[in-house]
Amino acid sequence: MARKLSLLLVFVAFLLAFLTENQAFKVGQTTPLQKLQSNHPMYGATQGSLRPQECTPRCNNRCSATSHKKPCMFFCQKCCSKCLCVPPGTYGNKQVCPCYNNWKTKQGGPKCP
Repeated sequence: MARKLSLLLVFVAFLLAFLTENQAFKVGQTTPLQKLQSNHPMYGATQGSLRPQECTPRCNNRCSATSHKKPCMFFCQKCCSKCLCVPPGTYGNKQVCPCYNNWKTKQGGPKCP
């Protein structure tokens, strides 16, 4: 009986050590999206390079310096959902995303912040 208990204890200790080692490996790994973002500095800034769920964080950054946060976020997200890109920075740089740059209001002004 004691032999079975000690054998079970050794097995559990081995299993615990294996799982801990495996979990530590997973924490250090990078996801394919992180690899793509690190390899391409223009990720998210060129037309069609974002996924729809990535628009909100990009627009938060784009609208961070404005005092008109709500309308900026509304139009930025609208533009991002259509163009799937948001220019880098808080102002300008629209040339990297032609769709974002060329979408105009009825009056001819820029639609996207």
